[in-house]
Amino acid sequence: MLVTTSTSLEGYKITQHLGVIRGITVRSRGVGGNILGGLQTIMGGQNSVYTELCETAREEAYQLMMQHAQQHGANAVINMRYDANEVLQGVTEVLAYGTAVVVEKI
Repeated sequence: MLVTTSTSLEGYKITQHLGVIRGITVRSRGVGGNILGGLQTIMGGQNSVYTELCETAREEAYQLMMQHAQQHGANAVINMRYDANEVLQGVTEVLAYGTAVVVEKI
């Protein structure tokens, strides 16, 4: 599966647009993680606890988006994007989305 944030893939011809696809996950930190993350916030600098949470959420949303694209018969996703929103305090939704397409090598 090819994925790009661009609207086209260099060296490939889009033969079919299959529509918008997405992968969504909702994540939160447990009490222990919030305590460690809070301590890192007090100290300043990079917060590895929350960085790991964000990376895990994005990867999960990305993989779900890829599955959705495959279910639609795509072999590529163009114009891929991420979006994130706080659903509740400490609970974040992460969405990966794009346009599922069929491409062939030129």
